[in-house]
Amino acid sequence: MAGSKRSLAELAAGAAVLIVTAGFMAYAASNTGRGIGSGYQLSAKFENVGAITSGADVRIGGVKVGSVVSTTIDPQSFQAAVRFTVQPNIKLPDDSNAVISTSGLLGGAYLSLTPGGSDKTLADGGVVTITQSASNFEDLLGKFIFNVGSLADATQKTLDQNKQQPPK
Repeated sequence: MAGSKRSLAELAAGAAVLIVTAGFMAYAASNTGRGIGSGYQLSAKFENVGAITSGADVRIGGVKVGSVVSTTIDPQSFQAAVRFTVQPNIKLPDDSNAVISTSGLLGGAYLSLTPGGSDKTLADGGVVTITQSASNFEDLLGKFIFNVGSLADATQKTLDQNKQQPPK
């Protein structure tokens, strides 16, 4: 009889843990904006999407307004196609633009939207046609180092020329 009470208590404790876990999961899904099917879907094409992946934020003015649904390759144009959602209460003008951005040096990638000024809005399934691809950090760093090296060479050349000219 004591074994039966113990297994019943263990079963009740396990059920309580599962209920609490389910509650936390529901709370997290509703408060992180990663719930299922929130908003209308749009798409955009980019030359390079960098590190953006499914689930990445879609932001306007730094505020999360949606999520990236998928990233694929368009077999005709060989551009990266990004599908994303936007909250239903936000009506984007059809001349809005999309930029792949990052949150600082080590931050995650996100899709930044800038609303345009058109009176026409994008409907569900619409396409944002004005886009700017992700900047490759390694390429930017290489260009910076090359430019600093060129500047150092030019400065050294100027200093050498000034040493060779007698004072007036």
